[in-house]
Amino acid sequence: MKKEVVLLIGAGQIGMAIARRVGYGKKIVVGDKKFENAKMIAETMNCAGFDVEPMEMDLSSRESILQLIDTAIRYGEIKMLINAAGVSPSQAPVEAILQVDLYGTAVLLEEVGKVIAKGGVGVTISSQSGHRMKQLTPQEDEQLALTPTEELLGLYILQPENIKDTLHAYQMAKRCNEKRVMAEAVKWGERGARLNSISPGIIVTPLAMDEFNGPRGDFYKNMFAKCPAGRPGTADEVANVAELLMSPAGAFITGADFLIDGGATASYFYGALKPVRVAPFAHAIQDGNQ
Repeated sequence: MKKEVVLLIGAGQIGMAIARRVGYGKKIVVGDKKFENAKMIAETMNCAGFDVEPMEMDLSSRESILQLIDTAIRYGEIKMLINAAGVSPSQAPVEAILQVDLYGTAVLLEEVGKVIAKGGVGVTISSQSGHRMKQLTPQEDEQLALTPTEELLGLYILQPENIKDTLHAYQMAKRCNEKRVMAEAVKWGERGARLNSISPGIIVTPLAMDEFNGPRGDFYKNMFAKCPAGRPGTADEVANVAELLMSPAGAFITGADFLIDGGATASYFYGALKPVRVAPFAHAIQDGNQ
């Protein structure tokens, strides 16, 4: 029997929390680079009454994305996309972050947009990091939004000499996600479908634990301690927003990004987390004392 299909990309806590909100009565196809992770999510959800099929899938590969889509449409029309896959600054080198988080996400949104059913909806998980990075020029934003996917990694701003470190690569990828969602939402709209992104702050997941224990661990711990909420978030709090966006109640919302970070970005610009910036006069004094 044919069912409406939910594509869940990334077998993590956030993706599963969203799928549990919107996937009942539907066929859920979950893809992850590590099949054992997809299988674990499938077993957990199947034991809770869902209908989940695990698959091995590499977000950095167009061929792998197309294979996942081909498998999914055998079950029925693809009605929902939940993209919660990616790698963090502490997990991968610059090249992998750009290949997976930036290029892979762009290809996924493009390919699913070609087959998404009328009335369909997608959510991709971006990050607060894209909001903290300095503003790009309008031309650079447009390049990230509209450059053909196979040419994206050739952009000047994404060349190795212009990427400072893995955090910068991650920020660029997440900025690209936001701009790409805006551009793809226009195309999805031609099929009667919607697409949005969510930019979470620090959410307690295994990926976040890697960050807490990584070289920037103190930075992240300080961030959630000093943000207005005073704590990290949970996957279910992200799912609360995703459920709204993917339900009829969100029917007028598309091409948008939603920042869910406990106020950390607000504090970064206007509060206790604001970086100390040395005034030009102070630099002059220091230079004179050398």
